[in-house]
Amino acid sequence: MRESDSLIPAQIGELCEGAPSHLSALCNAAALLYGELERINWAGFYLLKGEELLLGPFGGSPACMRIPLGKGVCGTAAVERKTLVVPDVNAFPGHIACDSRSRSEIVVPLIRKGKLLGVLDVDSPEYSRFSEEDRLLLEKVSALIAALPGWEDYQIQ
Repeated sequence: MRESDSLIPAQIGELCEGAPSHLSALCNAAALLYGELERINWAGFYLLKGEELLLGPFGGSPACMRIPLGKGVCGTAAVERKTLVVPDVNAFPGHIACDSRSRSEIVVPLIRKGKLLGVLDVDSPEYSRFSEEDRLLLEKVSALIAALPGWEDYQIQ
């Protein structure tokens, strides 16, 4: 992790402050993560609707549009409500390969007041790309996103 990565939460806080909608905030957060994190090939959000995660704002190649809860890294992190750092996605049982170039992945649930909102997902074309520092950084980002006002009224249509 680069020293400048520690500025990402503050940058996201500034970008999201006063956002006209959650979609606007998530778009800017995904763009910032995709542009600032090194050695990644995808960064974005999947948002909960019913029993599946639906593709939200992201940076990178086209991705899976629906992920059932409990399936793949994203669905498993959502059900377990904990961050998953996967050094080798090919070794993860039931991995969903949206981008065949991805080798490692980190998924952080978005939780607000005990309610699952979705997940933040970041992929890398390198094995073992994500460190403990990355986990802490992305958990901080997820907490900022989940703390945005108005989630109580937010629903994917």
